[in-house]
Amino acid sequence: MKFKIQYPKNKKFVFVNTLLLVFFYFTSGISNAQQIAILKYDGGGDWYANPTALPNLITFSNKNIHTKIDKKPTTVDASSSEIYNFPIVFLTGHGNIFFSEEASQNLRNYLISGGFLHISDNYGLDPYIRKEMKKVFPELEFLEIPMDHDIYHQKYSFTTLPKIHEHNNKPPQGFGLFYKNRLICFYDYESDLSDGWENEVVHNDPYEIRLRALQMGANIISYAFKN
Repeated sequence: MKFKIQYPKNKKFVFVNTLLLVFFYFTSGISNAQQIAILKYDGGGDWYANPTALPNLITFSNKNIHTKIDKKPTTVDASSSEIYNFPIVFLTGHGNIFFSEEASQNLRNYLISGGFLHISDNYGLDPYIRKEMKKVFPELEFLEIPMDHDIYHQKYSFTTLPKIHEHNNKPPQGFGLFYKNRLICFYDYESDLSDGWENEVVHNDPYEIRLRALQMGANIISYAFKN
């Protein structure tokens, strides 16, 4: 994983975040390089949705792309300095999301210093996450990621993003936030990848659909670890 230390324009954050970024740089390459976390947020939305999803994705990734990720994902608050321990964090849910000023600044500094965020669109998430990510990166827009991008061609290659569950009769899309030409956030929209990672009995999805969801999830992890 590559790190580029960036300094925020707001001077009151400089000293604290400089220390955090130095800590992130040294720890992420050692004991915490293969731990991942669920991002906890305010607003009342179910950030804890899909409890079997990440454990299953971790098991699949460890077996198939030879990661060595801790089998039990951690929960990290969006405003916590602990976020700097993780090369990738995952966010999902169905309802309202709220990032405070502190959380927005913390998440921004985490992402521009080498972190990665995967957002998986459970039904109802879209209007809230777009509004809140504007607090984090007011200068950026979600852009649709072309299918020739590296994130779709790690161990597994895709010509379309997997469609797990129907939401609004729209095709699945992968959106991204790019900071200085680096993809820092992947947002699967109308795809519901994290539902596809859950135990089979939860949604009774066919094996082939669940497999493609897990393969795309493994690609996201692989990409985040390398970039």
